[in-house]
Amino acid sequence: MDQKDLNKVEAQKNKKQKGASLVEYALLVALIAVICIVAVKAIGQKASATFSNVATQLGSASN
Repeated sequence: MDQKDLNKVEAQKNKKQKGASLVEYALLVALIAVICIVAVKAIGQKASATFSNVATQLGSASN
């Protein structure tokens, strides 16, 4: 094996590592997106309940 062959093997190894890193980053982005969606949904439901409660209280206070 000469230097040229070693360079090819090293280049192939680096290419595989870059591909693996890209997949890992994509999985992280997907996980963060799912967490954000769940958090916004939960906060939205709590906010909706709070606004409904305030509207009910205001409605009963005006009568």
